[in-house]
Amino acid sequence: MSLDPKIAARLKRTQDGLVPAVVQQHDTGEVLMLAWMDDEALHRTLTTGRATYWSRSRGEYWIKGDTSGNVQWVRSVSLDCDGDTILLKVDQVGAACHTGDRTCFDAGVLDAVQGHAGEDVAARGGERS
Repeated sequence: MSLDPKIAARLKRTQDGLVPAVVQQHDTGEVLMLAWMDDEALHRTLTTGRATYWSRSRGEYWIKGDTSGNVQWVRSVSLDCDGDTILLKVDQVGAACHTGDRTCFDAGVLDAVQGHAGEDVAARGGERS
């Protein structure tokens, strides 16, 4: 079996055939990690209930948790409006990051100017989108 052609037709891939997958804890909305999927990884994820990714560094598929025990049980899978990003909502068991941190974004928050709703962006030289 392979990925449903209707789903495959909606995907916009990188030059190497991959689509980024944002992984989020299903019940809290916490962003856990970013990984990469090709058609086969997405097919496996949709049909097994386990998050499966393509490892760019190892050049192979990996099922999250098979070696670490930190399994991602799939709760839902969505494509964004452009078909160039996948959103996986999962039930994460243990750490999501290979470093042992809960998320891959626990390494530190960067300093950034905080914006405010209703702020006149054009007056600061910025654009509205």
